[in-house]
Amino acid sequence: MNNQSNKNVKFIDLGVIDYKLGWDYQTQLFEKTVGVKIQNRKNTPEQQDATPNYLIFCEHPHVYTLGKSGSPENLLIGEQDMKARHASYYKINRGGDITYHGPGQIVSYPILDLENFFTDIHKYLRYLEEAVIRTLLEYGLEAGRIEGLTGVWLDHVSQQNPRKICALGVKSSRWVTMHGLAFNINTDLSYFDDIVPCGIEDKAVTSLAQELGAGQDINKVKDQLKRHIADLFEMDITS
Repeated sequence: MNNQSNKNVKFIDLGVIDYKLGWDYQTQLFEKTVGVKIQNRKNTPEQQDATPNYLIFCEHPHVYTLGKSGSPENLLIGEQDMKARHASYYKINRGGDITYHGPGQIVSYPILDLENFFTDIHKYLRYLEEAVIRTLLEYGLEAGRIEGLTGVWLDHVSQQNPRKICALGVKSSRWVTMHGLAFNINTDLSYFDDIVPCGIEDKAVTSLAQELGAGQDINKVKDQLKRHIADLFEMDITS
């Protein structure tokens, strides 16, 4: 085990990036971090290197992604419709079912060695959700969790009209994480009509713009979300 706990996290904003390019980029960082861990096991404690951590933010052009446990039937449109919608489709190696990414949505990929923070995937997911919940509170929106479902929801208590505003799907190996969260800010929600989001048929999807009745400054939301993630994980973030 790495004897040098490293809470330094490099923050990278990729802007708008093709989904496959973003996936390849985070995979490269993920494999690099796992590689350091494997090498450390062969080294004496004095020879071990601290594992790096990264926090990536980006937006993707229209894309549907299906997780390992997902059902292809939850994509409701065919190839022709997808072309007309200027959307692409990937089966990927995270947990969870199908989701949509597109412009106006903050996608965050934390590539963290959790041994630098805590070794608890459940806690990791709850902290990502909590960062979004705290961000929404700054806009006067009380969000939370619904038992048995991942992600962040509005109207999570009475559940008269529960609406998902942030989806989660992660992968981890040797306590190193990849993939992450998708937080709807100014997202075109009509794209969610083409799928059964996260395989859940009876609940709606929403965005910050929809809830507040106006488009929002996505860069401001990014700054708030980054601050809350850093606080919860006690990260030292550098650009």
